[in-house]
Amino acid sequence: MDRREFSKRMLVAGAGAGLGLNAAPAVGGRGDYYEEPAKRLPIRAFDVVVAGGGTGGVVAAIAAARQGARTALIELKGYPGGTATEGGTALHSYYNLWKAFDVEKRQVVRGIPQEIIDRLMQVGGCTGHAEMLEHYNYDSVCTAIDTELYKLVTFEMLVEAGVQVFVNTRVVGAIMDGSRVRGAIVESRSGREAFYARSFVDCTAYGDLCAYAGAKYSEPNDYAVCNSVGIGNVDIDKYYDFFRSNKLSGQLARGMRGGRPNLIVRAGADTSQINVPELAEGARAIGMSFITTTVHDNYFMFIKCNLKLPVSPTDRDEVTKAELEIRRRMARAVELFRQYIPGCEKAFMARTSPNLCIRRGRLIECDYDITHEDVIEARHFDDEIMVYAFHDMAPRFQVKGGGTYGVPYRALCAKGIENLYACGMMITSDHRAHMSTRNTVCCMGQGQGTGTAAALCAARNVGARDLPYGLLRDALSRAGAYFES
Repeated sequence: MDRREFSKRMLVAGAGAGLGLNAAPAVGGRGDYYEEPAKRLPIRAFDVVVAGGGTGGVVAAIAAARQGARTALIELKGYPGGTATEGGTALHSYYNLWKAFDVEKRQVVRGIPQEIIDRLMQVGGCTGHAEMLEHYNYDSVCTAIDTELYKLVTFEMLVEAGVQVFVNTRVVGAIMDGSRVRGAIVESRSGREAFYARSFVDCTAYGDLCAYAGAKYSEPNDYAVCNSVGIGNVDIDKYYDFFRSNKLSGQLARGMRGGRPNLIVRAGADTSQINVPELAEGARAIGMSFITTTVHDNYFMFIKCNLKLPVSPTDRDEVTKAELEIRRRMARAVELFRQYIPGCEKAFMARTSPNLCIRRGRLIECDYDITHEDVIEARHFDDEIMVYAFHDMAPRFQVKGGGTYGVPYRALCAKGIENLYACGMMITSDHRAHMSTRNTVCCMGQGQGTGTAAALCAARNVGARDLPYGLLRDALSRAGAYFES
């Protein structure tokens, strides 16, 4: 099914007419269609609807609500957090790459993203911005979080801000009035409903709401999918000693661990560097990374196992196969730790994500497409909503001179749609640039920008492109966002 056919069917569904659903076909046959009866949906009215309560969605919803907007957050799982809790090894990155370039140290992402860290620190759920002591040409700090406390803290912050949170709820369609989104169709165990609003923010990672609304998109399938296993009954100090004794150049950061300062919170080396042949071969076979972080004395928060799909991760049937394969890989990862790594002889699988994680699903076409040169040349724009400095392909690619680049407002406006923002890993077509913009802290900053803009637009009943930039910049600055000038 191409994009136009997909959008046509979803719009028919949103309007309340029949939706043709492909029934399970007989083997070798084409199958028939079932004409779903039209139904009247109950309506809920808001100022702003944020689809997806992940890394960017949490911040977008808080930002919108703090601007006084009646804000709804729709989240498929039973908790917020997204990739921050399930897919990464740390939150990258609040700071510029000052150590690699020997320049001024600057925290370049602040505001609500920093508030989350402050709250986590209060409950022992974060290492703080621990300085990288080795391999600091990749990142200057390691900000590791307790995944479960992150879910709790962000949920509480949403409620405190006045956000109406709808977990265990899925966006399944859009109601359109020409090029304007009037509502999002949602489904839960409470039934099917229409959420009307003046402004919408898509933070689903997959670009679901944008696709339902008819925005232009592609599906590059340019990343592996992954799941991250938390491993208990381990010793990170012995883990680091293992790499050092094998003369491997690995990552190292020290910060708060188990309530005590200046302890190892990040360690590991690239799989390609491992000089224990059986361990290296076993890790390569399951796409496993050895870089991990921890907030606790006996626990590795994230050990990633990657898998490249032959098609986009929007393909349910291929993802079903991948879910099983990655779980087999995670079990094998724990076996490798027990067998080869000192301090991990009695390791066990303590946590997994409920489903595989992606780095990109749909790529949504926006008014501006951030380029590789924009990122590495440290370019700034006259409509930026944040600045950022981390690149996940460092040291091969770094932001010039330990500086920052700007994320322009127009890079978040879904092209052709009046009142819809695309936020997070669904923007930026160049894979190299996307290796910066997709990272967790950049998604958080985008969330504060889009949530604030959506609320301001709703209050003035204007579309995204009619919002004066000065109003947005002032609101973001008052809320603690950092700009270079």
